[in-house]
Amino acid sequence: MTMRLSEPSRLAASVQASLEGVEESLTLNDNRAASLVVGNYDQNIAHLERRLNVVAHVNGNQILLRGPREQVEHARRVLESLYATVKRGRAVGTGDVDGAIEETATQRGLFPDRPPAPEPETVAKSREAYSGFGHVTTRKRGITKARNAAQDSYLRVLARHELVFAEGPAGTGKTWLAVGHAVQLLEAGHVERLILSRPAVEAGEKIGFLPGDMRDKVDPYLRPIYDALYDFMEGRLVERALQTGVIEVAPLAFMRGRTLSNALILLDEAQNTSSMQMKMFLTRLGEGSRMIITGDPTQIDLPPGQKSGLGEAIALLQNVEGVGHVRFGHQHVVRHDLVRRIVQAYEEVGAGNPAAMR
Repeated sequence: MTMRLSEPSRLAASVQASLEGVEESLTLNDNRAASLVVGNYDQNIAHLERRLNVVAHVNGNQILLRGPREQVEHARRVLESLYATVKRGRAVGTGDVDGAIEETATQRGLFPDRPPAPEPETVAKSREAYSGFGHVTTRKRGITKARNAAQDSYLRVLARHELVFAEGPAGTGKTWLAVGHAVQLLEAGHVERLILSRPAVEAGEKIGFLPGDMRDKVDPYLRPIYDALYDFMEGRLVERALQTGVIEVAPLAFMRGRTLSNALILLDEAQNTSSMQMKMFLTRLGEGSRMIITGDPTQIDLPPGQKSGLGEAIALLQNVEGVGHVRFGHQHVVRHDLVRRIVQAYEEVGAGNPAAMR
């Protein structure tokens, strides 16, 4: 008698078969580092299981991986990468797990485990030269690596170009990495000061009633930049740099009439600039300076009918030498995974997807 499995049963059987592929045990010699890799309540391991479709059992400093061979090998490389990060003195979270998954996948694509026989020496030299995803290095945080291929491309474009446009949704690290890159250049002596700016445009609110002088009124708009600064620099050094003018945080309106030399100038939330404001800002670039402009074209708070200067500038300058451009998508969000799904849902609505409107 032949017994037919129901659809759920066949699916369960298929999943079980795939999970019974191979087993591999990984031992992390340092017990303390191993506990940091695993994370509080095994959160990093649980995230790894969901992302790579493997099963991981933790027993002290030993991790048993089970699943399809390729996924198990990938999970092992991710855990080894996280272990190396922890041994360098850095804590790791689920975002670092995502970054390690992307980086090891890229490295595997460039350098397969079994390279073609005719050119092993070439492959070996390339593997040695490959240093993984790009990174920024600051005194406070040490090495901060890109978490996905888009961030890696962003950091490499920042290193090569004097003017860089970065556009994409919230949570992709556009501003945070730009501030990290700026602090790195300042600490290395490549620039003498940082000029960090945002347009003071209300997102549905009014600020005229707020107490204090102009600085007090616009500081809330600049708070995300302050937060990023404190991530990459010691608080006392940030305060001293702000007092001495080495770091200047100012609204876009304060840029008119200035020439900014030997500085890194960052304009955040650039989607809220008008065409005239963008032209004014771009022409502030002085000798020995670099400029980074970030924005999210889907969150424009300008009055109805007013054209954003960000998209216009990107289109006008796309073929100009020395100008770089990086575009992020919802798949590059590195905050909470739910943020990525929220951004994707809004993008689908914007693209006219009827299913997303239901």
